[in-house]
Amino acid sequence: MLEPELQLLLALMARVRVADVVDLGPIEGRREMRRNVAVLGGVGEPLALVEPISIPGPAGTIPARLYGVSRESGPGPLLVYYHGGGWVVGDLETHDGVCRLLAREAGVRVLSVDYRLAPEHRFPAAADDAVAAFRFAVSEAARLGADPRRIAVGGDSAGGNLAAVVSQLCARDAVPPAFQLLIYPATDAAHVHPSRRIFAEGFFLTDRQMAWYYDQYLPAQTQRLDPRASPLLAPDVSGVAPAYVTTAGFDPLRDEGEAYAEKLRKAGVPVQLARVSGQVHGFANMAAALRSARVAMRETARALRDGLAQPPRRGP
Repeated sequence: MLEPELQLLLALMARVRVADVVDLGPIEGRREMRRNVAVLGGVGEPLALVEPISIPGPAGTIPARLYGVSRESGPGPLLVYYHGGGWVVGDLETHDGVCRLLAREAGVRVLSVDYRLAPEHRFPAAADDAVAAFRFAVSEAARLGADPRRIAVGGDSAGGNLAAVVSQLCARDAVPPAFQLLIYPATDAAHVHPSRRIFAEGFFLTDRQMAWYYDQYLPAQTQRLDPRASPLLAPDVSGVAPAYVTTAGFDPLRDEGEAYAEKLRKAGVPVQLARVSGQVHGFANMAAALRSARVAMRETARALRDGLAQPPRRGP
């Protein structure tokens, strides 16, 4: 059953007719997401360390932000975080609260990455920036206060997609990701899974919006078959980092996220799947306003903490 507080929120959104990103377009859609998150996300938790970081990227500097509960330099665990927003909207500000919560609750440093957005920068720009950011974190681990053996990648929605892609592309690096935290990830741009039809509208993220996001980021149908866009379609995922995959019960992306967890399991990758049955897509950004979302995110943070508590395991 949908959480009662979410039922009230969705009813209110329907009554006030919240603007749709498809109708707004990319530029105004980005402003609208910032406004909405400011209402639902509240004021971020205070942290001792919040510092701007510049990452050298394949097309110029990638802005980033480093979070930590302490200014002491470590070395300790680090999460490289990619924000959600359909590869079109979202930025460091929209996910400031998410990163603060994860840093505090998991006791890790978080490097939030402001990768390039579509349609100005289409596929594979976001994936290229995501890989560059992870490899930067490894090479600059000492500067970031991180143990290079305990660097995770993670993200929500489109950011979960990028984290899964980085885990695949960097699995055979000298220092690969130690863990992947996938929060309701988009994993298959080429196929419409049943949950996209079941929850096509009325549950925060809509099927219409997902189709529009894909059109902005992946205008060519052939691009959608590329594992850098659809990690579920990768022929072999053995050897990627252990994963925690969390999905929402009333989310169009639920089934493809769970299909990816199953693919990892069948390949011998240690994976934990957690369906938050009463939630909708986007609950990570609602933790300040909704008690049920806060509980779910604390569970997610605990999984991250546990996943980086010891050296990573690989394979069966």
